[in-house]
Amino acid sequence: MKISIKTISAQTGFSPATVSNALNHKKGVNAETAKTIIDAAKELGYINQPEITKIRFVIFKRNGLIIDDTPFFSLLIDGVETECRKYGMEMVICHLNYSDTDYKAQVNTLLHDKSSAVILLGTELMEEDVSLYKNATCPFMLLDYWAWDMSFNGVLINNADSARLAVDYLIRNGHKKIGYLRGDFRIKAFRSRCSGYLSAMQKAGLDVCDDYILTLGTTLNGSYTDMLSRLDHMQELPTAFFADNDMIALGAMKALQEKGYRVPDDVSMIGFDDLPFSEICSPPLTTLRVPKLEMGQLAVTRMMQIIKGDRIKTKCQVCTEFIERKSVKYIGREEA
Repeated sequence: MKISIKTISAQTGFSPATVSNALNHKKGVNAETAKTIIDAAKELGYINQPEITKIRFVIFKRNGLIIDDTPFFSLLIDGVETECRKYGMEMVICHLNYSDTDYKAQVNTLLHDKSSAVILLGTELMEEDVSLYKNATCPFMLLDYWAWDMSFNGVLINNADSARLAVDYLIRNGHKKIGYLRGDFRIKAFRSRCSGYLSAMQKAGLDVCDDYILTLGTTLNGSYTDMLSRLDHMQELPTAFFADNDMIALGAMKALQEKGYRVPDDVSMIGFDDLPFSEICSPPLTTLRVPKLEMGQLAVTRMMQIIKGDRIKTKCQVCTEFIERKSVKYIGREEA
């Protein structure tokens, strides 16, 4: 039997006009309806799926303040490339800039290329950016981001638990006045780390002092400059800081040292990511190591399952490793 738009309409319960609009990616059809119609069209054989031969690794930039100033993502890309080679897939790196005038057209082209699968690096995604990606007709997943409505497959860092682990380490080393260095660009990962910080403080019965929560730039120089400015107006410092990432921690450490504070004798510091130069700074930075290479490999492995027809949405969280170095001072036994 020849499959037609009327056949798909009967199968899905949507009108022929809605089916036609969805199959032609026209505006006016919501993402959930479009997906139902396209899935039915594939099952009925109306849409013939070409063989997927490449994985597009798409780097989304809202402003580049996180992506551009750190070596973190080059290691992630290495993991994606290694695993693509293992599966015999071509890897293509693409860039999406939110500020481009044809941004939405670029997204539309990517999402409907049936010869490719898309892994979107969503580190800089905001909630309001996500809906545009819900009508993807190619295999699609998010890396370093998770949508709360569970509309996508995702691989991300276990941010909240990792932050709790870091703050708990400070508490076990006797610290009670613990500050938080928060990046001024509030990506979802940072907000999850903030939740972990607050949770650890609450569990230990410690007060969170607003004066100890400092908002700093997310670049090395931005963090350094902002911390210098904040130190000029602070009456008292906490005994320790947990920072959203290593870039912020390292910039803040430089500012503290320039103002005459000793790390960790006067102020302890913990970062997040374990960037290559965190081990060679002075003092070497205690931090949380993200398995960057393995995270990229896991994303490709999961994508291959999606390409083969796995329809179960999954959220894969990678756990960090606590790296103890010299930037935290033991200041007293934890009270029972």
